[in-house]
Amino acid sequence: MKIVFFGSAHFAVPALEALIKSKYKLVCVVTQPDKKRGRHLHISGTDIKSTAVAAGLKIFQPENIKSKESVDLLKDLDADLFVIVAYGQILSQEVLDIPKIMPINIHASLLPRYRGAAPINWAIINAEKKAGVSIMYVSLKMDSGPVILQKELKIEDSDTAVTLEEKLRYLGAELLMDALEIIDNRSYRLLEQDEDKVILAPKLKKEDGLIDWDAPAAAIHNQVRGVLPWPGAFTGFRGRLLKIFETDVLAVFPNHKPVPGEVLKADKHGIIVACGRGFLSLKELQLEAGRRMPAQNFIIGHELQAGEILGKFNL
Repeated sequence: MKIVFFGSAHFAVPALEALIKSKYKLVCVVTQPDKKRGRHLHISGTDIKSTAVAAGLKIFQPENIKSKESVDLLKDLDADLFVIVAYGQILSQEVLDIPKIMPINIHASLLPRYRGAAPINWAIINAEKKAGVSIMYVSLKMDSGPVILQKELKIEDSDTAVTLEEKLRYLGAELLMDALEIIDNRSYRLLEQDEDKVILAPKLKKEDGLIDWDAPAAAIHNQVRGVLPWPGAFTGFRGRLLKIFETDVLAVFPNHKPVPGEVLKADKHGIIVACGRGFLSLKELQLEAGRRMPAQNFIIGHELQAGEILGKFNL
């Protein structure tokens, strides 16, 4: 089979690497144009471009994948299959109709659950016990095409959106190879998604990181894990933004009627904060314009004491 690969984000790299090593003919890699990146805004390509360049592959970086130039180039490639993984542009029906067999996508959820841009984040925020990847036929409506293969993975208590993504991107690459085998053999089935079971996973917004201390400790803990690396969980501390990177849940704290957001303990053992239900131990923090540090160092550096109240921060 002749394959065109569409991808841009870090998540897509293992899938491209698996294709490079496979028996299939990779005729072109389509990725986003170079742009200014990083602290110093140097112009650079995507992670996918770097991988493709190292492998000596043909690369196409259109500003608009729907343009006539793009459509004509893609048609000339005479591909059997389009493989799309975290590409970053919406493909038109005209583009989706080009491959001889079909366009397929790796999506980081157990569809129809968590359709959208941030399935990994929302699975953790919503306290799901399992996540997974789906290989699906790409249709024009977002993440709604029939599923070819799925594989699930347990979400560990220690997982964050960052660690879970790392697991799922490799799982997706493995499942892609399985899918290509059954597509090549014409032994696949297309399973329509149950629209009654759809859960959406929209792109995260800055305000999704804002901690509401009236919420249960477990919910805040899941929020902290789920909004990494961006926007990150944050609250107010002495009128400044305080980012919180790591927490633990405590069910009880002795002899205290909680005031949500109140610091109950701040010593060499850590920082304990009251929530709407339960208590949260803060493990790693960063005050705006400061550096990220363990709770014990934060207490010393900022003379944090029991009785202070952490509050909402105005965006």
